[in-house]
Amino acid sequence: MARDFYEVLGVSRTASQDEIQQAYRKLARKYHPDVNKDPDAEERFKDLNEAYSALSDPKTRARYDRFGEDFRNVPEDFDERVAAGAGGGFRARRTAGAGGPRVRYSTGFGDGFGAEGIDIEDLFGSMFGAGAAPGGVPGADQEAELPLTVEEAYRGGRRTVTLAGPTGQPRRYEVDVPPGVTDGQRIRLAGEGGRGSGDAAAGDLYLRVRIQPHAGFRLDGRDVYVQVPVAPWEAALGATVPVPTPGGGTAKVTVPAGSSSGRRLRLRGEGMPNPRGANGDLYAELRVMVPPTLGARERELFEELAATSSFDPRRTR
Repeated sequence: MARDFYEVLGVSRTASQDEIQQAYRKLARKYHPDVNKDPDAEERFKDLNEAYSALSDPKTRARYDRFGEDFRNVPEDFDERVAAGAGGGFRARRTAGAGGPRVRYSTGFGDGFGAEGIDIEDLFGSMFGAGAAPGGVPGADQEAELPLTVEEAYRGGRRTVTLAGPTGQPRRYEVDVPPGVTDGQRIRLAGEGGRGSGDAAAGDLYLRVRIQPHAGFRLDGRDVYVQVPVAPWEAALGATVPVPTPGGGTAKVTVPAGSSSGRRLRLRGEGMPNPRGANGDLYAELRVMVPPTLGARERELFEELAATSSFDPRRTR
């Protein structure tokens, strides 16, 4: 028996999209087959992905709420097609047919359609010509999240992703991630979405990139910000210091003499790659650090500096 998608995710039917996403993330981490070796984990993970793929998209969720387990056999523009050919509101019920269960829809009007209602497959066939074979309804597009680290988003490359495939079984997809992909960007896997009925084409699967928080890098579009610690004498006298880059290497930045914490130094083009234009920039944010403990000579020098210098950082300029 088909499981209720809301029950699978443990949310109410009135749950917000954020609540659905949070529930999915929590359960997917728990039951991912690469993490959970319980024999039932893979099946649970499959159910989670199937439920989330339907409920995460507002249009697909609306069709599921309306038609239940038959929602995959109903095209996104069902109401528009019916309005053009029949009018009225419809209720779904399943009937037996030579090709297996068929979905029939009854209107609130008896004129012209008979007590048995409209067979959606026959209706589409008459509306769009003989080429629309019985049950030839295109599959729905689906969407899932693709979490990436900053480094993975920077480099791009081929990744293996485990999701529920068109048949509902866990499936591994080989995904080509373009270098410099940004948070929220979608990667399309043609024909990997919901199954079409009959000979109709399957929908597409869209992977929406979610770049995970990073301990060292902060992203703003394609610009990258990184904190760079410097010693007091480096900030005061000037220095050349290394800066980590999201590509995994290091760059050099010149710290001007007299720099303070919070100063930003730009490394042009060292941010996230952009296949269609200029790369982002890398901003080194200086953070002046003092030794946690001082040796005798270090203390002596700092005391001498304190006695000699007239600099007052709290003086109003």
